[in-house]
Amino acid sequence: MRLAAGMGENRAIKDAINIVDFDIVLTESEDELIDLLLGRKVDAVVRGSLNASGIMNRLRSKYPNLCRASVLEVKGRKFLLAPVGIDEGDNLQQKEQIINQGASFMLDMGIKPRIGILSGGRPQDRGRSTRIDDSLDEAEELTRITMDKYPVKHYFILIEDALADGANLIMAPDGICGNLIFRSLVFLGSGKSYGAITLGIKEIFIDTSRSQNKEGYIRALKLAAHLVNLKNNRNNLLEFRNGTP
Repeated sequence: MRLAAGMGENRAIKDAINIVDFDIVLTESEDELIDLLLGRKVDAVVRGSLNASGIMNRLRSKYPNLCRASVLEVKGRKFLLAPVGIDEGDNLQQKEQIINQGASFMLDMGIKPRIGILSGGRPQDRGRSTRIDDSLDEAEELTRITMDKYPVKHYFILIEDALADGANLIMAPDGICGNLIFRSLVFLGSGKSYGAITLGIKEIFIDTSRSQNKEGYIRALKLAAHLVNLKNNRNNLLEFRNGTP
């Protein structure tokens, strides 16, 4: 197994690499990092502390429908939070796509998805502003069009209720809100980040914040390695079932 990671101004990713026990190529070039990934020269990539814009533009040129979902842990409970890219989840279609991709990922991991959809207020807040009304309406519609596929519930603005009920895929109202929730939990609260799964691509790419600490990068590197092992085991099983020696 061979991974690659990027290092920008935050050098904590280098300290994290020195802790893990698998081979990692460290690069300070965004283009090199993506070339390693798309050229299949490594099994997985962790963005580390490189800038996101150029990297995501390169990935979107090949995979225009990709999105990211952060793997978070709060009080011992792990869940996905999406969207977390500030330019993701801007409309109903994108949010439905994120739910489908996130649920598919969880099912591949052997986890039954439970979707918690958030919006900009409580039910009784309707009428306070058109923005709140639009957020409530879109969340209700998103719940309606996905409820025949997965267990899904609209929790309005009450993210605490969603987690208390066992929701493991939390859908923020949009990517800006999702990013703010992520940063509040991880950088101000007691939440732990394992990086963000990049959905809608064939390769394994774990997105990480440029502000992450050594422990956060270690978790992201270990998550990438775990996904590589799972992928290899599935491929080996498929070959066995097909009779490939």
